Amino acid sequence: MQELDEAVTIGATVPTGFEHTAAEEVQEKLEATARVSKNRGRIYLDITTDKLFKVHQLKSLDNLFVVVKDYDDYQFKTTKEEVQLDWQELATKLPWTNALEVWKLNNSIKKRKGRQKRTNPTKSDQCGNFSTKSTDTVPSDPEELWVDLESLEVKENQRDVSSQPEDDSEEEKHSEIQDQESGVTPLKFRVTCNRAGDKHCFTSNDAARDFGGAVQEFFQWKADMTKFDVEVLLNIHNNEVVVGLALTVESLHRRNISHFGPTTLRSTLAYGMLRLCKPQVSDVIVDPMCGTGAIPLEGVMEWQNSFFLAGDNNGTAVSRSVNNIKHILKRTHDRGSSSGLPLDVVQWDLCNLPMRSSSVDIIITDMPFGKRMGSKKKNWELYPLCLREMARVCKPGTAKAVLLTQDKKCFLKALSQMEGLWRKSHTVWVNVGGLHAGVFVLKRTAVVFVMGTVVLMGLQCMCTKRSLGPS
Repeated sequence: MQELDEAVTIGATVPTGFEHTAAEEVQEKLEATARVSKNRGRIYLDITTDKLFKVHQLKSLDNLFVVVKDYDDYQFKTTKEEVQLDWQELATKLPWTNALEVWKLNNSIKKRKGRQKRTNPTKSDQCGNFSTKSTDTVPSDPEELWVDLESLEVKENQRDVSSQPEDDSEEEKHSEIQDQESGVTPLKFRVTCNRAGDKHCFTSNDAARDFGGAVQEFFQWKADMTKFDVEVLLNIHNNEVVVGLALTVESLHRRNISHFGPTTLRSTLAYGMLRLCKPQVSDVIVDPMCGTGAIPLEGVMEWQNSFFLAGDNNGTAVSRSVNNIKHILKRTHDRGSSSGLPLDVVQWDLCNLPMRSSSVDIIITDMPFGKRMGSKKKNWELYPLCLREMARVCKPGTAKAVLLTQDKKCFLKALSQMEGLWRKSHTVWVNVGGLHAGVFVLKRTAVVFVMGTVVLMGLQCMCTKRSLGPS
């Protein structure tokens, strides 16, 4: 297939709250402009097809799709019957050809990268699906599917141009005969609908079923929910409608983690948090509650001129982090790189870090929410001790902290007890596994940390100094 540098619009899902951060990365790495969707968690990129490979390498994006057509103010009918007729008409007049070309190009990119294995999407990714059971096998090589696509594109062009009157039914019969003679397996597809808004007379399943039926009738594809070749996306947000073709089967956020824990942070969310820090050359960056190491691993892959130190009080979590580091090292070694990673992992007590005072430039971590790990009650004791120890090791006046937590009430109360050691810069509100959480960006003030006895929220504690050397 010839790769033409044609202009296309690529849609991408991103962690909610980090849409503008993702748009900044697009501008920085692709020199392209990204538009933030009205629907949170999505951006749109206007690029040429020669940059499609680079889009897959962006760190902020979860899932990609090529836009077939978007409508800013789609006028839905008031009854289900009228809406169903609208879906049938829409499927026949959409400009599918260019999007299918990008889909084919994307398959060739994945083939070159050796990523041919298809995995089933998670239940949380599905809002509404049109499908029928099928026992046919899926061709392993996308190129085997292109012959069928070419015939489909010819049919679509003939319908659009209609310069020469032809019998559509005869054309379809001829196409079917060609398929039977050539032995080409028809493409399998499914329609996934994501809908938001309370003024619709239909559900996500209704839209997926009716639009899917229209797509099937138009292309003569076979519907299959699990072993599909093409995933047609129907995104509806109030009156905004976007039709697209999925370019990723599995979310790109799984790129660096091989050993998962119960609360492993998505790599895309970790990257967004790191961009809030704006790491500089030679910065010392610490994740004192690293879990499986998602944040420091994402950091060392992007900011290799900074030094990352990660730790956790849980031995199992530290072991998972070490295994994930080994996985990354093996992958880079297989690609011909012999250099290591500027990253160390330590098991420690996060309230008594084995570090000199005023030695850290950035603290970044995913704090326990008190849901699957820890408890809300323990957080009232843990958060003040953590914030004070972080203040001790951070450089006064210049250091920053980026902290993720869903226990907002406890965090803000603890922050107010820090005697001016921290100043809250701003907060990014995000969705983490369905939980409304906040990423709090803090600045270390110039207030000098004084060792001694303090009273925090009714809890008297003695902050003892444990360091690797004199401060």
